[in-house]
Amino acid sequence: MRIGISADHGGFARKERIAQDLHEAGHEVVDFGPALLGPDDDYPDFVVPMARAVGRGELDRGIAICGSGVGACIAANKVPGVRAAVVHESFSAHQGVEDDDMNVICMGGRVIGLGLAWDLIRIFIEARYLGLERHKRRLAKIAQLENPKGPAA
Repeated sequence: MRIGISADHGGFARKERIAQDLHEAGHEVVDFGPALLGPDDDYPDFVVPMARAVGRGELDRGIAICGSGVGACIAANKVPGVRAAVVHESFSAHQGVEDDDMNVICMGGRVIGLGLAWDLIRIFIEARYLGLERHKRRLAKIAQLENPKGPAA
């Protein structure tokens, strides 16, 4: 799987370790930064380029990590085609993909530990969208919000 990862200073250490673990697990990892810890950096500078790549279909999934996960999630969800959620427990890690076709997982580097973060990412990556009719109907309504003048996807 081709996975993008991004962070800010609040998620930098977690990003570095997770990127390494993903690579060791056989995934292609595209790191959108930052390359170095910068205490004054801003998550949109790294999350938005990663989210755009997910939205364009250049990446299978994305991971965004900031201090709480909330800011990264807000930024990612501004990008058309991205369905991001803050996830800090296992049910949402798979259900968000299965029902809502979540393609970006956001988490807080200051909220959960590395072991739980890795477990949630594995669950997220292994989950598959079920594509039931009710799911498609709901996603079409969401897509309409991204393009209010055009047909729903």
